[in-house]
Amino acid sequence: MKNVTKVWDLPIRLFHWLLVIGFFVAYFTEEDFLTPHVWAGYLVFGLLVFRLLWGFIGNRYARFSSFLCSPVQSIAYLKNLIHGKPERYLGHNPAGAAMIVLLLLSLLITTVTGFAVYALEEQSGPLVGVITQNEDFWEETHEFFANFTVFLVILHVGGVIAESRRHKENLIKAMFSGYKRADDETHNP
Repeated sequence: MKNVTKVWDLPIRLFHWLLVIGFFVAYFTEEDFLTPHVWAGYLVFGLLVFRLLWGFIGNRYARFSSFLCSPVQSIAYLKNLIHGKPERYLGHNPAGAAMIVLLLLSLLITTVTGFAVYALEEQSGPLVGVITQNEDFWEETHEFFANFTVFLVILHVGGVIAESRRHKENLIKAMFSGYKRADDETHNP
């Protein structure tokens, strides 16, 4: 049996899977089932607040300081991946770091614009009285970023599959168990 190490702590794993559930419940309920749509949106927003906090106080691999990097580093990593020689990371690799930033921003914009639409259409939610006009703008922006998030999720899953194949480890399983293979080939920031 190969050496393994705990990378993803329980709070990060719960965050990840609850975020998947919350986002897709919101996405597939849309306006047809407003109550679950709204509650799923609140769940996603609460999870985003948690992740921002956990990015500063969580374990080593959850902290933003351990994986955030420049776009140049992310692009260089992707080039190495295409050429078949990406470096292995125990935590997030530079492409994964960029994806986290994009997903967090897209989800934040999706939830805030959703709150704006909810305030305008239902006169309810945290932005009621704050947002008083431009319903079409808020609704179109909300829909765009919800769809953009789906696009990012597809890229994310594709990246996880590519990384799993390249390094011969099941990253989806690691996001359930919290453990990844630890070896000398690993980049540990």
